[in-house]
Amino acid sequence: MIHRTRRSPARLLAGGGLAALLTCASLTFTAASAQAEPRHHTKSTIRHEVRHDVSPPLRQIAAAPLRDEQQENEPIRRMPNSGNGRHRDPVVQSTVSPAAPTPSANFDGIGQGFSGPQGSFTVTGVPPDTNSAVGSTQVVEIVNTAFAVFTKTGTVLYGPAATNTLFAGFGGSCQTTNDGDGVVRYDNLANRWIITQFANVGSAAGPFFECVAVSQTSDATGAWNRYSFQYASFPDYPKLSVWPDAYYTTYNLFNAAGTVFMGAEICAMDRASMIAGTTATQQCFTTSNQFGGLLGADLDGTTAPPSGEPNTVVALGATSTTLATWKFHVDWATPGNSTFTGPANLTVAAYTPACGTSGTCIPQTGTGQQLDSLSDRVMFRLAYRNFGDHESLVVNHAVTVGSSVGVRWYELRLSGGNPTVFQQSTFAPDSTFRWMGSIAMDKVGNAALGYSASSSSLHPQIRFTGRLAGDPVNQMTQGEGTVIAGPGSQTSPSRWGDYSSMTVDPADGCTFWYAQEYIPANGSFNWRTRLASFQLPGCSGQVTNDFSIAANPTSGSVTAGSSTTTTVSTAVVSGSAETVTLSASGLPSGATASFNPQSVTAGGSSTLTIATSASTPAGTFPISITGTAPSATHTAAYSLTVTSPGGGGITNGGFESGLAGWTSTGSTAVVTSPVHSGAQAARVGSTSPSTDSSLAQTFTVPSGQSRLSFWYRMTCPDTITFDWFTATLADNTAGTTATILPRTCATNAAFVQVNASVTAGHSYTLTLTNHDDNFAGDPSFTIVDDVALSAAAGSAIVNGGFENGLTSWTSTGSTAVVTSPVHGGAQAARIGSTSPSTDSSLAQTFTVPSGQTQVSFWYRMTCPDTITFDWFTVTLRDNTAGTTATILPKTCATNSAFVQVTASVTAGHSYTLTLTNHDDNFAGDASFTVTDDAVTS
Repeated sequence: MIHRTRRSPARLLAGGGLAALLTCASLTFTAASAQAEPRHHTKSTIRHEVRHDVSPPLRQIAAAPLRDEQQENEPIRRMPNSGNGRHRDPVVQSTVSPAAPTPSANFDGIGQGFSGPQGSFTVTGVPPDTNSAVGSTQVVEIVNTAFAVFTKTGTVLYGPAATNTLFAGFGGSCQTTNDGDGVVRYDNLANRWIITQFANVGSAAGPFFECVAVSQTSDATGAWNRYSFQYASFPDYPKLSVWPDAYYTTYNLFNAAGTVFMGAEICAMDRASMIAGTTATQQCFTTSNQFGGLLGADLDGTTAPPSGEPNTVVALGATSTTLATWKFHVDWATPGNSTFTGPANLTVAAYTPACGTSGTCIPQTGTGQQLDSLSDRVMFRLAYRNFGDHESLVVNHAVTVGSSVGVRWYELRLSGGNPTVFQQSTFAPDSTFRWMGSIAMDKVGNAALGYSASSSSLHPQIRFTGRLAGDPVNQMTQGEGTVIAGPGSQTSPSRWGDYSSMTVDPADGCTFWYAQEYIPANGSFNWRTRLASFQLPGCSGQVTNDFSIAANPTSGSVTAGSSTTTTVSTAVVSGSAETVTLSASGLPSGATASFNPQSVTAGGSSTLTIATSASTPAGTFPISITGTAPSATHTAAYSLTVTSPGGGGITNGGFESGLAGWTSTGSTAVVTSPVHSGAQAARVGSTSPSTDSSLAQTFTVPSGQSRLSFWYRMTCPDTITFDWFTATLADNTAGTTATILPRTCATNAAFVQVNASVTAGHSYTLTLTNHDDNFAGDPSFTIVDDVALSAAAGSAIVNGGFENGLTSWTSTGSTAVVTSPVHGGAQAARIGSTSPSTDSSLAQTFTVPSGQTQVSFWYRMTCPDTITFDWFTVTLRDNTAGTTATILPKTCATNSAFVQVTASVTAGHSYTLTLTNHDDNFAGDASFTVTDDAVTS
């Protein structure tokens, strides 16, 4: 892990009670270490994101520079739960079969001399923190402050790059620092990548940050949803795991100076929201400082645990014969119902942590430098798999075996939701030291264990062993394989690994992938890493052929009688490339679709041209693009907007005829990249410092049309105080003006759509204004495209204005219809009461009509209390996709006017909108919320 050298070099030692201090160390326990750990932790900490956004595709981001100075990372902060005294190990496996599987893929990862499309890598820090994850077609490796994307045969697709490359343009410490302790995982249920790294750990007083990126697809070189969360305490040694209800991360908490261990923390991050790219929170619980080095259960395979099952958490116990376990159940709808219970003591065979109280005793040939064992914690990962008839978790740690060191491994099985020991053993077939392990199970129950091996006559090697599902318990039966016999030893410092990773390929559920470090020649700061794959007998790894399909752009606007194009791309998801035949459906009358070429080999692309005729009706139409191959059929969505020619309407809304039809001021231009659709778009503002620039057009809305829309993509490196983009719509017939896009300053990774209602027959003036403060070095400008009028379907929400009381809404608690205040019409709804109350809500389930893309509502809250006690929040559940997003985080404010909330929705999907008001039932400060005008559009 990469930390800053300002932190104390002290080590926390185990044995003889909870701790003793080495030399002049300043690292201490707090007084809480003498207290018993509570069985039930009653209060979680809720952290709201600092910010979130969407990155450009990674393949388009220039790699951030890697650190260029050598730096030994600070010595290990040993955890308190490292056993007591020395004990004979009763479960040692002292023999091994001569047979061993042979790696299939076996190639160098990031390390000294490694190179790829983004340049070469030079080691500047130790240890490497090696870990990797494998997806449907790619492997991603991350080592302290750098990462790379590979094919499964070892071709480098992207990297090596500093990990904060993922946060380019994000702002804050996630962008400006690159502090390491990175972890990568692959979400098998959602086919997404997750990467975490902490930030600003060089600060003397904090705050500290965890930076989290979730890919938008299974392609790690695509776009990522990016988040940051803030911590007052230093969140050391983060470990990430995937569970259906959350992404869980564990930390060892220290005070800001890094000198006092404060206990472990585990945080559940809102997985559904982070996959959707919407606002996210995390809920966190802490232990006392009797425990550290926790790991949360990490899901392998595509069979989820039973619905609602809590995440099992494991650490070394407080004694030499126990593991400690907890259960974390997170409730996103009602955070007060989230629970973290434990520790429960799970009795295991006696063990002695490797290398005694120092943790450092691993010998190497050719040098007197000994290596660290990290024996004071269970090692990454706590791999979980649901086999249907039982649920298993496997984990390992390093223990003393006579005068050497071996790997203690466990298979735990859940019984009634509680972990029990199914089998356990210490792999130590000879006097070689084995440590820094990682273990996982394939889809049939075979287990593979990877680790480092070294001795006074061996350089550190990368080895692995395994067992079959039907083998006698408590044994690794499949011999010992070697990934690479390390050519060298590390002459300084003692730091080694910090962790490694054993994962399973989701494409077949059988192929294990192991990532670990080695030394190419005697020396320091010259480590390399190795990625190797292998299978164990009895697992059928036959891969079915499959592909994916996508359209770019995903929408286009044309005037009836003209055409538009989009690129349809395909990719191999698994197996071999097949011929994919393309077709399109859902076209409006008078429109045709043609592909060039009509068929592609998976991995290829085609151009789709949609041509309309003069008789094609105006409106927005969902088009399904279908790819058919012998093994599978998949579809991609495309939205076509057709506008009427003549008789009013927007002229040249796609800017394919330059700026014809528009009135411009300041700096405006036509651009060919980026565009939302077609060949051209308009830029408002300049790439050089400028002042006010605008585009405007006056038009009359044709009969049958009721919606105005446009797409924009802004580049704003400044703040909204100085630079902004805004849009106004003047109804010249009614004599009113509406701001349909309030001032915004953002650097958008993709185009954003704006919609507004219009009245047929009315004359309007649309004005798009970009303001730049003319300051050198940070010009702001905006790209605009596809300004169009269309017919809009009616709202899917029934009685969204509450003019018919609460009809069609499901209510709980205190709800009522009010006549003041209202946003529109004569009535609105009140959630909560003017007298003290508890939880109250309104909810409605609806299906989004074709052509509609958002849901919105207005609210006005009265909250004389604080958000600790009273709040209003809104969730939107996508019943079709099975995900829930919080579209309005908890808020407590007394609003002087109604506030609008909008959220994106998908046509054809069923949703449930739930608006909840919480009051703590305390006399004198009742909180309630008035809501009105809930619509889809």
